Amino acid sequence: MNTLFNRNFLKKVSVVFAAVVFSSVVFAQEAVAEEENKEQAAQEDVIVLTVQDAVDYSNKNSLTLKSSEIDLELAKWKKNVAWNTFLPTAQVRGTMARANDIKPSPEDESLHWTAMGDLSLSFNFNVAMIYNMSATIASYESGKLTWEEAVKSNELNVKKLFYALLLQQESLNLQKASLENARQRMNQAATNYRNGYIPHISYLQTQVAYENQVPTVEKAEAAMRQSLDTFTFIIGMPIGTKVRLEGEINPEYVDVDVDSLVEKSLENNLSVKSLKQSIKTLKMQSTALGLSTYTPSLALSWNGNPVITNALKNDWGEKDNWKDNGALSFSLVWNITNMLPWSSNGTTAKELSANIDKLETNLEVLRRNTELEIRTAVDSLNQSKKAIESSQRNITLAQKSYDMTWQAYINGTTEYLNLKEAETQLNQAKLGLANEKYNYMTNLMDLENKVNTTLSGDK
Repeated sequence: MNTLFNRNFLKKVSVVFAAVVFSSVVFAQEAVAEEENKEQAAQEDVIVLTVQDAVDYSNKNSLTLKSSEIDLELAKWKKNVAWNTFLPTAQVRGTMARANDIKPSPEDESLHWTAMGDLSLSFNFNVAMIYNMSATIASYESGKLTWEEAVKSNELNVKKLFYALLLQQESLNLQKASLENARQRMNQAATNYRNGYIPHISYLQTQVAYENQVPTVEKAEAAMRQSLDTFTFIIGMPIGTKVRLEGEINPEYVDVDVDSLVEKSLENNLSVKSLKQSIKTLKMQSTALGLSTYTPSLALSWNGNPVITNALKNDWGEKDNWKDNGALSFSLVWNITNMLPWSSNGTTAKELSANIDKLETNLEVLRRNTELEIRTAVDSLNQSKKAIESSQRNITLAQKSYDMTWQAYINGTTEYLNLKEAETQLNQAKLGLANEKYNYMTNLMDLENKVNTTLSGDK
């Protein structure tokens, strides 16, 4: 009996010793491999990107933003030259004319020719012109808000994509770690089988498990490369640029008050501001149209019309040979047609009024939707925080279960499948925590975008 006990004891000690030695060798191999990877990365042209680096690069190189920037520059140019509506109209014209006679004339041909010039200046003024200029300036201000909205939206999308890639990288790392564990178990099983500690079927199970995980990891690596290529394309980098993301999914937790956030949002939300500015612009246009319809226009004009007869013979440099038929005039003009309700001005006025009413309705809807979205975002934020705390507790339990199962596997008191199940549960718990952290960060980013206020620092 004592001999049997000693054999079993020595058997277990040998297994444990072999596992320790194997783990040490693996650790050393991993350390060497890590150093080699660092050296290789240093030799390759790899760009390291933080989340702020990605945002800054995208803001400078995004094709979508460049298109919006062109629209803004055009609106700015129109604003800068809005004053040109007050410029007078100037025209210069020169004419040589021959008078036709019904009967042939024996007179000199030169008598039929007349030279004349025409120089005219005219200026029209209506009070509506001031409001039209103001509407142009207001349109530019609306364009600036649209541009700011586009920039904010771009930054939000880039940040979400960046952290989504970190989440994908975390999943890949867990799969790689699981594959390495499977390799270690396979090698350990080979040692145990050669020493006669486990049957052949147990060794084959570890081989099958390892080989099944290899293509899964390879597919995950390929998917990660494709995701990085897509990301670099989106932020405006040349296709094929190699990048390495530097950051972590580690949210900064904040305490928020719903009512104060709603109040801030109604003041700072860019969509609300943009809609208000659009309403202001349309009201200016409507006022300008009303003034141009019902108020007179002051017309000032001066016309110089120098004429010389017998143009082929008379001296053009002689002042007495010229006659000036020009005039200076002042006029007040009412366009009666524009006052009619079915005129083009009347139709335009109706359209402007309807558009103003529509935008004011949209503004009220936007305000209500924004309040609802903020309350929902705050609720999602709080739920995400609770889910993170639950996931952290789950990881603690899963890690303890895995450690106990691993020890039992080493001691030969549990099957490989039980160990594999414990590892799967641990990896799922770790990935679940990363997902919940990502959800918290994206919910917080959405909330900050709605309020247009930073509630936490960038991570």
